Amino acid sequence: MNRILVGAFALALSASPAFSQSLEDLNIQIHGYATQGFLYTNQNNILTTSSSNGSPAWTEAVVNIGAQPTPKLRVGVQGRYFLLGNYGNAITLDWAAADYKASDKFGIRFGKVKIPSGLLNETQDIDPSYMWSLLPQSIYPISSRNSSLAEYGSVVYGTLSLSPKLGKLEYRGWGGETVIGPDDGYWVNFKEEGISLPNGLNAVETGTALHWKTPVSGLMIGASFLRLNKSDSPLVDTYIVPAGASKGVTITTPGSMTFNAIDEPQFFARYEKNRFMVAAEYQRADGSLLLNGISSVPNRFDQRPWYVMTSYKLTEKLSAGVYDTQTVNHQAALGPARYFKDWAISGRYDFNQFVYAKAEQHITDGTAVGFDAALNPNGLKTTTKLTVMKIGVSF
Repeated sequence: MNRILVGAFALALSASPAFSQSLEDLNIQIHGYATQGFLYTNQNNILTTSSSNGSPAWTEAVVNIGAQPTPKLRVGVQGRYFLLGNYGNAITLDWAAADYKASDKFGIRFGKVKIPSGLLNETQDIDPSYMWSLLPQSIYPISSRNSSLAEYGSVVYGTLSLSPKLGKLEYRGWGGETVIGPDDGYWVNFKEEGISLPNGLNAVETGTALHWKTPVSGLMIGASFLRLNKSDSPLVDTYIVPAGASKGVTITTPGSMTFNAIDEPQFFARYEKNRFMVAAEYQRADGSLLLNGISSVPNRFDQRPWYVMTSYKLTEKLSAGVYDTQTVNHQAALGPARYFKDWAISGRYDFNQFVYAKAEQHITDGTAVGFDAALNPNGLKTTTKLTVMKIGVSF
């Protein structure tokens, strides 16, 4: 796939007259940011960090390079270094795509392209652009950002003018291969049970999205639908014998994990006026997975996350906001592992156009998102207070 991607970029450049132009003519731009975060919880370690003792194990650096060989063609690539507790500590490719915009009504991107689902998926990799330290984790978990941000494939897009009384309609359609890497946060609980996926999971993903820019200035209403097609991947089940003559012996059993098709409809809206913003989003993820070689019974899940958020720019440098996000797995057993509720109060201060700081207080109930057993050997408490502080530099 990487060879195909490199070839696509070479073809895009060599097929245009700009291939022989100077670097200045290509309009090359380099942007990026770096952030350092700190997490503290009153109880329960979260996001694989030792947050109950205070943890600075949250570092991120992003660099993207873009060029415009012709007026209608743009190419770009973005890399990311990420460390959050036991997640990451590696450099990964966020996206790398060529974008040909024939007109306002039609354009196409191809390569490793951002997935335009929901309200915030396409912008979750641009920390300087929003005020939150953590986006609503019920829909945009930071531990799975690498997997949920982009796929290998293409996106078609465009804007249709309806009428002065009806506004405009933006459409997006996409398809390709999505990769949930072996170290993705989705697999944390599986790994703690001795189940690992050495190759991760690859699946074909398709989707559509509509954004209606209404005649009401600042109001956008939208919906998207994503389907992750049936897929399977080899797994390894590691079991340590706890008692008897063979105590301590490690038994390794091969198997496979099968995801049946997963449908994810999302509905969202955002209203912005002057310094005020309010937004809301609802998603449903319905499907099942089967651990072949471990169980013959599919594990059903029916997640229904949502959030409501609002923010206000108090001054040119200071912004404040609050959101409430919740999710519940209607197929899970009763108890705090079935749900997650999170109130977040956030503030952001921009020292100048390059340096900013964020502070956030979370009050959570339930343990369905962000918690793991290995760093909480005494068991998880139902409620957690999380304080997040972050400083960032952008260029």
